[in-house]
Amino acid sequence: MSLPAEPAARTRFLKAPSPAATADTGEIEKTVKEVLAAVRERGDGALRQYSRTFDRAEVEHFEVSMAEREAAVAALDPQTAADTRFAIERVRAFAEAQLATMLPLEVEPLPGLHLGHRVIPIARIGAYVPGGRYPLLSAPVMTIVPAKVAGCDEVIACLPPNAHQAMIAGCHLSGADRIFRVGGAQAIAAMAYGTETIPAVDKIVGPGNAYVNEAKRQVFGPVGIDQLAGPSEIFIVADSSGDAAMIATDLLAQAEHDVRTRVGLITTDAKLAEATLAEVERQLEGLPTAAVAAPAWRDFGQIVVCEDEAAMIAYSDFIAAEHLQVHTVDPQATAKKLRNYGSLFIGPMASVVYSDKCCGTNHTLPTMGAGRYTGGLWVGSYVKVCTHQWLERAGVEAVAPPAIRQSASEGLEGHRRAAALRMERMQLG
Repeated sequence: MSLPAEPAARTRFLKAPSPAATADTGEIEKTVKEVLAAVRERGDGALRQYSRTFDRAEVEHFEVSMAEREAAVAALDPQTAADTRFAIERVRAFAEAQLATMLPLEVEPLPGLHLGHRVIPIARIGAYVPGGRYPLLSAPVMTIVPAKVAGCDEVIACLPPNAHQAMIAGCHLSGADRIFRVGGAQAIAAMAYGTETIPAVDKIVGPGNAYVNEAKRQVFGPVGIDQLAGPSEIFIVADSSGDAAMIATDLLAQAEHDVRTRVGLITTDAKLAEATLAEVERQLEGLPTAAVAAPAWRDFGQIVVCEDEAAMIAYSDFIAAEHLQVHTVDPQATAKKLRNYGSLFIGPMASVVYSDKCCGTNHTLPTMGAGRYTGGLWVGSYVKVCTHQWLERAGVEAVAPPAIRQSASEGLEGHRRAAALRMERMQLG
């Protein structure tokens, strides 16, 4: 990734990411294309084939029965169940507060010209719930709960057949209407096109591996998607007030997600940069998940020392990190100057882990610079804001003449006639 001239000129790397080899996505693209075509053509038969091939699982019934769902909930450790319900309530409460800001609109900008919009829930949502390296119990909460708050008619969840039983419990507690044991690109195909068992949805949400991501890219159009997400990211902007031990801990907490996680410190203080580098190396020695976190830090970790606050802000906005923490003397003031990020964590007490798990904001966020043009998954992702209009006599009198003239100047006679007809019927011409 090349840097814009301004940030590059006013920053230096104490630790730079390794020159990343360009990922060869050709084989993934080809495989996914074949999977999508097979599922579209052969439905459940193709799903069973890919479950055997990719998941080494024989699946007789794709749908998880209500008895199985309830058994999965009953098998949860009581504290885990309580914590899951706590996360659900926090996510639900925030989603409800967000939805309350999305109001229908009716205005009359000119006499007799009425314009407005409605906030309409998407009818059927497909939530992909990844299996992953660990049972991420918060994953179904983040994708399913906002859909239920938005008022979607039906939410179906797909998760790999070998996913931990606790993930089924999470889907059930979060409010999934139906749950299916199918994962990977084949799950995206099933939700996009429908099979004998799995209904086609209107929009697919949720993170996944490279094959899931590519499948979402290929099915987009006939079906909606939330976004294309890459490996996770955390960056921290800090001045001399930063705590090296805390910063290192937060960087490694995110690095343990995946060996391709992007983590970094952007600071105006060289001493903090050096202390953080030493602290990361020290903490890695005793981290049980170092087998994942260490390669992520080695290959994608970076520490950037900036000339001043303006350069720090500019470099952070260039990175547009998925998770961006602010550790400065006045974090609220710094936060107001930042514009590109997935989610912002203001002050040292706001750790990414709280959002990842249970504080209420969504952890499905834009990566790889997409924070420059979009935010993350939220309750608004599950509704459509659709406009409408209606006109009275005075409204037609105001808008028909310019519409007639513009249509005529464009040579669109059909348009001109449609605009003029209302004038004639109302005897305004």
